[in-house]
Order: sequence, then structure tokens, then C-alpha cells
Amino acid sequence: MKKKVVLLGPYPPPYGGVSIYTSTLFHFLKDRGLHLWTYGDREVPGSNVHYLHAKRSQLVPLLLREGRGARIVDCTHFLVEYPSLLVPLWVILKRFLGFEWLKIIHDGSLPARYQEFSSRRRMLLRQSLSGVDEFVTVSEELRTWLLDVMHVQQEVVVIKSLFPPTQSEIDLTADLEKNLVSFLTGSQRIVSIGVFIPDYGFAHIAEAVERLREESGKDIQLLLLDGDFASDEAYRSQVLQNRSWITVLRNVPHPQVFSILKKCDVFARGFGRESLGLSRIEAIWCGLPVVATNAGETRGMLTYEFGNVAELTTQLKRALAGDRAAETAKWAKLYSEEAEENLKQITTKLGLDS
Repeated sequence: MKKKVVLLGPYPPPYGGVSIYTSTLFHFLKDRGLHLWTYGDREVPGSNVHYLHAKRSQLVPLLLREGRGARIVDCTHFLVEYPSLLVPLWVILKRFLGFEWLKIIHDGSLPARYQEFSSRRRMLLRQSLSGVDEFVTVSEELRTWLLDVMHVQQEVVVIKSLFPPTQSEIDLTADLEKNLVSFLTGSQRIVSIGVFIPDYGFAHIAEAVERLREESGKDIQLLLLDGDFASDEAYRSQVLQNRSWITVLRNVPHPQVFSILKKCDVFARGFGRESLGLSRIEAIWCGLPVVATNAGETRGMLTYEFGNVAELTTQLKRALAGDRAAETAKWAKLYSEEAEENLKQITTKLGLDS
């Protein structure tokens, strides 16, 4: 008899790489028996879905009821990436219930953040890592860190987090159409995805667009798609102040993000700690040239060093001026092929390939 395979992690909204990973993997594998234990801003229905309104307090009772002997595929952030006081209890319950723990590590910032961990958090992380049965990382850098710095003894394999999209774009709602009117009247349109905290570089992108507007005299519009899972209000005010040419949309449903991207001329991504950067590749799938930091996936993109506004401005100018359609189409095809292969690999890893 096959083990019950449980995918544990966030589900959209908000728009974010891990939640898209979770929802996409469940979409493709739910008919093969994959169970979903999830949390987020909206309840997820389904016969093999358990939605946790309070993810940590409800997780333990659910483990006791449903977790015995299961294979739990962990995409959470609170057991490894940001280890919490739940770790000791989780490790004890693992021994008591005999479940397997396959940890998928997404967070490319973990190796750098680990250097700043307190002694207590380092202890929790090591306790957590020792309890994992198998690791999957989404980058070679994370695998190297686990093996060479954390000296884990378990198997660590790299399977990138890029999967095929589950659906194409859909028509925009009337509210979204209304909110995009000003943006769509621009002579050139740049779009970025992130949140209003400094790590995501919205300030750099806004400054670069401002320079291009002044230099060219063109009505270049900027659209910021705000995932809204974190916010620094002072930073937000700084980015938006006296810039009526910036449009902000919050928590746009993922299928409609594709529709919006196809109305733009260039995609910019300012996050400097990517492990992959799913939105970059989605933009290429939508036919856009991509300007992005030189972190995570960069093939087929115009890159710059995080914080280097002059370099960012130059790359945006190149993207707006050049005909990159053929180049973009070539990379879109390659990424589609890789996405299919990644899905096959993770399906096999989870034991759901037959």
C-alpha cells in the first residue's frame, strides 16, 4: 500500500513564488492522490484538502489525526527557513507518528541570513535539519550550502521550482481595467512585481524610470504589482511620492497577472536574493524582455547589480529600444521544456509517477 503523500505549504493569495509552487504542484498531482495541507488568506476547498486557519496551532492536531505514516512534503517557512519554537515539537511528533519528512527549500536568502541568526535560532535550525529525511533544493547554491556549510548527511537533490503554468491569461475584471486606464495610455509601459520593502528594489526601479522619462521626454508608465505579504509604509511613500505615473495594484489573482503582463513592454524585477525568480520566467512566457538583478535565474535576461540604478537605467533603455522578440521566444521555449522536465522529476521524487 502506498504511503499518503501530503503537500504542506501556503496557497495563493498572496502572489508569491512558494504559494504558486504549492498550488501548481497540487493542480498537477491531486488526481494522483496528493493531499494538501495549506494556509493562506482564503480557504481552499477540496476532498483531500485540509485548510489551516491558524497554521501553527492547528497543524499539531492535524498531524495527530492524519499524519501517522504519511510522507510530508514540506514547503513551509517556519520549520527550516525561519525556524520557530514549533521545531522541537515537530521532531518529537515525527518520531512518535513515524511520518517521513521531505523538505523542499526555496529561500535563496537562507545562507546569507544564517550568518545573522541568534544562537537559539541556529540551534533550532540544526535540530530541524537533523530531523529531515530527504532534501530538495531549488538551486545548486542551496544544495552546496546544505552539504558544505551545514554538513547534512541526508540526500540532497536539486529540482528547480519552475513548473508549467496551469492556465493561460483570462479577461481582466472591470475593476482592474478601470485601475489600469492611466497606465495603458503610456507610450511605453514597464511592470514590476514585488512588495514595498527595500529588498525588492521598487525604489531603484522607480528612480530608473524617472531618469528615462526625463531623458527621453516620453510618457513612460510604471506598474507595480504588490504581493502585499510585507510592507514598509515609509518606504512605500518614498517610492510613490510625486510620481503620478506609477500605478499600484495589490494581490492581483495569478491568472490575471498573465493578462496584465501581455499589455506591457518590459518586465523589471528588483529583488536581489532570488533563488529562481518565477515572475521573470512568466514574463518571458508572455513575450516580454526582462531586466532583472543578477541573482536567481538570469538566462535570456538583461541584468544589473542590485542597487545600481545607473546600470538598471541602461538596461531598461536597451529593453525598450531593442527588438528582442526572437530572443525572448527562444528562451520561452527552453523554459517551457525545462518546466515539463522539473514536473516529471518532482513527481518521481514524491512517488506519484505511477
